[in-house]
Amino acid sequence: MTPNSVMIVDDDEKLVALLKTYFEKAGFLTYTVGDGVTALQIARQRKPDIIVLDLMLPGLDGWEVCRKIRRDNDTPIIMLTARDEESDRLIGLEIGADDYVTKPFSPKEVVARAKVILRRTRKEVVQHEPIQIGDLTIDVERYRVVRGDKTVELTPTEFKILGILATNADKVFSRLQIVEQTQGYSFDGYERTIDAHIKNLRRKLEENPKEPQYIQTVYGIGYKFAGVSDE
Repeated sequence: MTPNSVMIVDDDEKLVALLKTYFEKAGFLTYTVGDGVTALQIARQRKPDIIVLDLMLPGLDGWEVCRKIRRDNDTPIIMLTARDEESDRLIGLEIGADDYVTKPFSPKEVVARAKVILRRTRKEVVQHEPIQIGDLTIDVERYRVVRGDKTVELTPTEFKILGILATNADKVFSRLQIVEQTQGYSFDGYERTIDAHIKNLRRKLEENPKEPQYIQTVYGIGYKFAGVSDE
């Protein structure tokens, strides 16, 4: 069985060495990089299964690296930062990160989160017929979303959230329920990041994100996907 691979991107050599040790103990093939430009090169050449990406990098910062990677593929990304500000976390998620860890952190927790993300992105999906509503088609089995005649590019976390909501049309999910079903675990502060993912989904799916047709807010509770058309 081919081992999972991870690319660790950080200019802190001690931290990189520590994470490398923990990931290798967990059976990962590891690539380590100290700057953003090289990270993009390695991501394209090696195609790691998951990326652990620091925000503060020399040359090209983590935000820009994440944006550029997202243009090419949907490789899961865990962002690292020493800045404990909600705005940073939300920006990271809005540009395509799947998870977010604030320094200082436990290397074991980072490895655990990576394993959870890989499990849920590779988990076999219960068979569902493609969901059609308006000009939107959601093919849960093939991880494909089409709006009109254009494919919509979603991150693994965005697709997971959309799949949960769309396959349970009109059922209201709280933020905590969405976290538990997409992450497999919950931790302090993550419920608020669901709002960022929902904002991303609306921007990509809705004709007018401010007046969503598909993903609707149920105030005081959470979110639901609008009833599927019978046409």
